[in-house]
Amino acid sequence: MQAKLQRQQTMTDARRALVLDAARAVFSEAGIEGASIREIAKKAGYTPGAIYSYFDSKEAIYGVLLGESLERLNGAVEAARVVKNRPDKTLQSKAQAWFGFYAANPRDLDLGFYLVQGLRPRGLTSELNSRLNKRLHDALRPCEVALRAMGLAPGDALREATALFAHGVGLLLLQHTGRIRMFGQSAPALFKRYVEQLGARYVQTDALLNAGGAESDPAASPQADLF
Repeated sequence: MQAKLQRQQTMTDARRALVLDAARAVFSEAGIEGASIREIAKKAGYTPGAIYSYFDSKEAIYGVLLGESLERLNGAVEAARVVKNRPDKTLQSKAQAWFGFYAANPRDLDLGFYLVQGLRPRGLTSELNSRLNKRLHDALRPCEVALRAMGLAPGDALREATALFAHGVGLLLLQHTGRIRMFGQSAPALFKRYVEQLGARYVQTDALLNAGGAESDPAASPQADLF
């Protein structure tokens, strides 16, 4: 009996995975609004009724795909090295992990930022959107932790992590659209430089403070160059 149940579960998981693969292709082509359960079913080789036995709606399917993507992102960040007593190096490691994940997986970037058929989050419930946003933010928390370890107050660490994230996303968009070529620049190299300068700025500020040679306002420090 147990073996039969296991076989049934294996088949269910395989069919569900097939539906998700089909949905990923349909969403990539048509976005959330342009996709339909009928089209996903056709791509998967099932009837629309069969799809509803696994998912309540196309939005639920999209949420699962995005959720799985964010778990992979968080896994990559968690696996990134923590450098003992060097929060600036840890910041570089963690920031490079999430940037590298989206650089290597442009379709995950599309999912994570709703970059299919428009920019705004279409069709997701408030609860689902909030939960997914939290997992995206979780991938940035190690950067906040590293910044706080460099002496930043929680609010300042959050602001710097937000600016770092925005800078990285902008570079990723330039890379994946090919627009970075108009500047003759490398998005990964620019991001690496930004993070290194960010860490160095606060390491230097902390050293000066400890030596009594600088004011305590981190905002007075020069900002990292963008290019």
